[in-house]
Amino acid sequence: MSEQNIRVALIGAGANTTRRHIPGFQALKGVDLVAVANRSLASGRRVAEAFGIPRVHDDWTSIIDDEGVDAVCIGTWPYMHATLTIAALEAGKHVLCEARMAMNAVEAQAMLDVSRCHPAQVAQIVPSPMTLPFDRTIIEMVSEGYIGNLIAIDARISDGGFPAWDTPMHWREDRGVSGNNVMSMGIWYEAILRWFGPARSVQALGRSVVGHRLDGQGRRRAMSIPDHVEIVCEMEQGGYLRLGMSTVAGHLPPVEVYICGTEGTLRLRSTPAARSPVRDPDVMVLEAGRRGEPGLSRIRIPKRKRGGWRVEEEFINAIRGIEPVTHTDFASALAYMEWTDAVTRAMRTGTRVALPLDASGA
Repeated sequence: MSEQNIRVALIGAGANTTRRHIPGFQALKGVDLVAVANRSLASGRRVAEAFGIPRVHDDWTSIIDDEGVDAVCIGTWPYMHATLTIAALEAGKHVLCEARMAMNAVEAQAMLDVSRCHPAQVAQIVPSPMTLPFDRTIIEMVSEGYIGNLIAIDARISDGGFPAWDTPMHWREDRGVSGNNVMSMGIWYEAILRWFGPARSVQALGRSVVGHRLDGQGRRRAMSIPDHVEIVCEMEQGGYLRLGMSTVAGHLPPVEVYICGTEGTLRLRSTPAARSPVRDPDVMVLEAGRRGEPGLSRIRIPKRKRGGWRVEEEFINAIRGIEPVTHTDFASALAYMEWTDAVTRAMRTGTRVALPLDASGA
């Protein structure tokens, strides 16, 4: 496949697919976007017309069966990720699947198991994007001993403002389609995994400050996915993680992450211009200070060390055998899904949950 065009089809074409994936694929040489299937035939036609995609399918199964498709980009809500991924891999197609990986760790494990049965197919999850410009620098500073031994990661993520009682229900607030995923909790843990590896235990509290919303049919629905969580983890390498996440806490900065060690401290924070920690990674700064220094100073990261969004390029390069998938392979994504399940179990039971989970999941 290194010499012929790679034919990519889209299953699900929402905001992230149209904003990032379609332009990303169309910018690559030797890649053809050949088909799309969306939630309705009409919406699929609108996407096809807007981006010059030649074929519109009225059913995702016809894309799976289409011998003129080499790879699929899955942009649906999480409730379909496992079904679509497993079907595509078993049909001999490469898979790029949108984050969040699945509804829960049981589904994620099934996806990983099937991918291992089809090693010739590339299987990739869209990565957590927020910290890509800073990951290499943080990893190098930690690995070279800048902070000494980890004492604590203290992170506060706010993606919203004061409670909005009249805001309609979003799909991320619907456990039937989002599963155990809570806000952007899992993809922030994915970033922390890159820096420090996994947690060994989880304790958590969560609540729905906005207790009900109206769904798309105007019905009042109870909110079972929290909009404010407080999580404490014991890290496998030593030290602790405290992660607070909210969409209802007003006047908080979008991102404030302290990494405190025995010899130094790092701080990743949003600037006043930032609106969202997911949409605005370029308006964050990294600061650092060591024992004996007066405070934190900004780290100027050279361009060669700043990572960025290259998901579609990495996926196509992996298909061509040019580079392996690093952001994000299925095993790494399973780790954040397992942690997500542990947080859910801890909130439900009020207990400390050990990782890794047993085979039954959450």
